[in-house]
Amino acid sequence: MALDIKKYYTDAQALLNGHFLLSSGNHSDHYLQSAKVLENPKIGEILGQALAKQIKEAGLLPDCVCSPALGGILAGYELARALGTRFIFTERVEGQMCLRRGFEIKKNEKILICEDIITTGGSALEAARCVEFQGGKVIAYAGLANRGFCQRIGSNLDKKPECRLPDDVPLFALEDFIFNMYDPKDCPLCKTGKDKAIKPGSRGN
Repeated sequence: MALDIKKYYTDAQALLNGHFLLSSGNHSDHYLQSAKVLENPKIGEILGQALAKQIKEAGLLPDCVCSPALGGILAGYELARALGTRFIFTERVEGQMCLRRGFEIKKNEKILICEDIITTGGSALEAARCVEFQGGKVIAYAGLANRGFCQRIGSNLDKKPECRLPDDVPLFALEDFIFNMYDPKDCPLCKTGKDKAIKPGSRGN
């Protein structure tokens, strides 16, 4: 029986309505706050196992899972645990994504990049570049949820022009969430002048 991922987000009050600033810089009227879902370790384990099942069924076995901090860390850790692999993460230093804390990647090591939410894939791609710079090979991308811009395995949605992930590397996710996304220069929510776009998780939100 397939998991009802949207119910997990709804039950955790993690499917938000409002005026939000996304990591890509665009605005949206909805936001997925995965941290609220993953604050329950048991649910994190369930979602990690479900995502790992898709990856195993595709015949992929990464040597390591790597996530961009901060949002992807919990999802990536649970996925690595379900796959039985090690886990590392990249983080931004003065705006530049990099690998720190003694993490190392061996030449040709097979790496899976995991985010909590895949929107355009920008942060995941930055993490992938760090991995490749160290000599690793990115064999797949994964996320708990896909915002519908990138094409995931098992979905009928087509890839949108905004997607930054490469066509030759598969993307795995548990569900598609299709929300409006606006360029901040042409955002109808901004034009109302009622609320400023916020980024949940920052400044106390």
